[in-house]
Amino acid sequence: MADNSKDELVQLIKRFGDYLTAKIGNLDSQLVGALAGLAVAILFTWRLLRSPSGPQRRQPKWQTPIPSTSGVSAHSNANLTYSEDSRAQNVIDEFFQPVKPTLGQIVRQKLSEGRKVTCQLLGVVLEETSLEELQNQATVRSSVLEVLLEITKFCDLYLMERVLDDESEKKVLLALEDAGVFTSGGLVKDKVLFCSTENGRTSFVRQLEPDWHIDSNPEIVSQLARFIKYQLHISPSKPERTPANVFSSPSLEQFFGCI
Repeated sequence: MADNSKDELVQLIKRFGDYLTAKIGNLDSQLVGALAGLAVAILFTWRLLRSPSGPQRRQPKWQTPIPSTSGVSAHSNANLTYSEDSRAQNVIDEFFQPVKPTLGQIVRQKLSEGRKVTCQLLGVVLEETSLEELQNQATVRSSVLEVLLEITKFCDLYLMERVLDDESEKKVLLALEDAGVFTSGGLVKDKVLFCSTENGRTSFVRQLEPDWHIDSNPEIVSQLARFIKYQLHISPSKPERTPANVFSSPSLEQFFGCI
């Protein structure tokens, strides 16, 4: 039993070395063998440690008549070789399987390590898309919440919106608080800004000088294109002509690949 496992490991190391040679190029055979041996040993140790059942108990062997014809023997050897090749390839594929990046890594990469972000509320963070709707209620979009909280972990985030009355402001702040936006420590109520005109939002952004501004109003995006390093235009359809520093996405979460 131990000899079979040893032979199997040796074969896997050999096949792994051949794989590395083919992928990397002509390397010293001893170096390739060392790399292959280390990689396979690490993988086997990991698989053994995560196995819930541990080493399996040896099962009794039952002898069965084996035909002595050469055709059957050749067929068995072919199946055995195919099985070994398949197992070796499975180990190699599992070892080289790409690691999926975390949401935090995606956010940092997409924002090009920007440290300050300004973002409109209506239609981006909130379900509501009009000022009249905001007078009745404010609802944080559940699909955007995880992205929003991830941004606050490493960015100085400011949320802003035009409102028609003080009641709308209260509804927005309450909705953000109920969603847990203020509990992460990265965003405080003082960084949620309100104004009475669209020009007021433009003025906020100009004064804050963020690395990124996120907005659904194409006019504001166009006006700020000369002053802000990057912008994300939230729009159901991609505009035909946009400056090189303006990106477009149907939603904030789709921009980060969350949908």
